[in-house]
Amino acid sequence: MRSRKFLKAEQATLVWDAPGLMAGVDEAGRGPLAGPVVAAAVILDDQRPIRGLADSKTLTARQRERLNDQILAKALCCSVAQASVEEIDTHNILQATLLAMRRAVEGLRLKPAKVLVDGNRLPTLDVLAEAIVKGDARVKAISAASILAKVHRDRLCEQLHAEFPHYGFAGHKGYGTPEHLEALMRHGACVHHRKSFSPVAAALSRMAGEAESAMLAESMVIQTTSIEMRISP
Repeated sequence: MRSRKFLKAEQATLVWDAPGLMAGVDEAGRGPLAGPVVAAAVILDDQRPIRGLADSKTLTARQRERLNDQILAKALCCSVAQASVEEIDTHNILQATLLAMRRAVEGLRLKPAKVLVDGNRLPTLDVLAEAIVKGDARVKAISAASILAKVHRDRLCEQLHAEFPHYGFAGHKGYGTPEHLEALMRHGACVHHRKSFSPVAAALSRMAGEAESAMLAESMVIQTTSIEMRISP
């Protein structure tokens, strides 16, 4: 006969989340036609709360700048990383975004026990991770990461504007606004544009076509001049 001990169900505590530090991760710059995609990872300090954290898209530029400084000053650690235009064109924007996120997590001074990532896709990590849709509005650490990534990328766009002012990067931040598309049609693409994005590819194709037409016209002028020289008395 089985003992009472055997018949009594043993209850084990299931620990789904490992105890320890938690990092929030978000990106900025998936949609623009130019510039790198930027990701940030943040581990907040519970003893030093930051008021006003929210999805960076809902904040003004001044609010983001103020919160950016507070996050850098009060968080346990932060990391900002990016994937280049070349990596975006080589791997596609999704894979480049995940690469930037992984670099951001790996750049943290402290290793988190768990990583919470905004969205529905996860980068390859060696720690427990969870994707949270609209996490930038629901999880403070992700909100903080979204702010750091946005501010960092906006500052990069200011630098691009100084290098190529005729595209207006300081205003549209690389997004496909009517102003940006018009500049693409007028000036073609620069080295910071993402060649795999269709508006940029169209501009490059048009430039190539115009260059080919110009070469053909020049060749015809040379041939005509040569013929005239041969038949002249």
